[in-house]
Amino acid sequence: MTPPTKAIATTAPATVTDVAKLAGVSVSTVSRILNGSARVAADKREAVEAAIQKLQFRPNLSARSLRSGSTATVGVLTQDLQSPYFTGGTKGIEEGLAGSGYAPLLVPGHWNPEEEFDRARLLMARKVDAMIILGGSLQDAQVAEMARQLPIAITGRQMRAPNVWSFHFDQVEGGRIATRHLISLGHKHIAHIAGPMEHPDAVERKEGYLKAHREAGLPIDPRLIVQGNYLEEGGFEATRELLTQGTRFTAIFCANDQTLWGARLALHQQGHEVPQDVSLVGFDDLPQCLYMTPPVTTIHQSIQEMGFAAARAVLAALAGQPAPEAELPPLRLSLRGTTKPPQAA
Repeated sequence: MTPPTKAIATTAPATVTDVAKLAGVSVSTVSRILNGSARVAADKREAVEAAIQKLQFRPNLSARSLRSGSTATVGVLTQDLQSPYFTGGTKGIEEGLAGSGYAPLLVPGHWNPEEEFDRARLLMARKVDAMIILGGSLQDAQVAEMARQLPIAITGRQMRAPNVWSFHFDQVEGGRIATRHLISLGHKHIAHIAGPMEHPDAVERKEGYLKAHREAGLPIDPRLIVQGNYLEEGGFEATRELLTQGTRFTAIFCANDQTLWGARLALHQQGHEVPQDVSLVGFDDLPQCLYMTPPVTTIHQSIQEMGFAAARAVLAALAGQPAPEAELPPLRLSLRGTTKPPQAA
């Protein structure tokens, strides 16, 4: 005869009331911390977070969504989930959202303006509470229209519109710093592999390249400006084009680090050493640049800090508060081993 099955005792999941009681605060204080809806004193926040961890409390997000109309998610429109540049941005967003009760929901636009817009509308259909757009080529008018429905933070451009917060480094100055460094070393034949011209930052970096030439009184050879796509294969093909056409150059300012990595491979395959034969300067200062041989000279900009600032801005908007002041560090040259004076002719 089969023995009767014994009931297994289970522990009821912890509630908001349990968390409040253990932390010594009110239920409303716990709710404010979970929702990220208001500022709470640091000691109370620490007590609540300790209680949550001890009780292994998990908020019922579905119930909260039904009550408040909030999904506790922030949509993040990026371009390439594998790109180390956008990985840095999303890491900053995660840090900015930490402890707020909001989670990021990432979708890629794949450098395609139509797909970017479709993905942005997809996020809105999923009822995200706010959106962060990392770069891309959406039109300002499209962003402003979407911002009528939810707060939006956007990086990589300067934009003014209601319910929109933009975060931007001076890309013209960055291009100028990179090119001016090469000119200061004695280079007079400097190529530029540009980024996609539908991207504002690519246009501005190219303008910085041109500006440095004008300031130095150097002529600009249009044959030395070739088109890339911000990806390694674009830098590779653009460098092959430069080498094939036979126009003399002793240095290349690459629109970003990934472009530089492709350019470097093309030079290597054709027997050109960096920096002995050709100097290279990139843009972004991605982590890998420090560990290459030789390490890459590049323009440092902190996309991670920009992502953090964007996250804090939308959280403040969701709480009905003014966005905190974000003092992003200025662009600077990370001087390493891929540049040197040109060889004597």
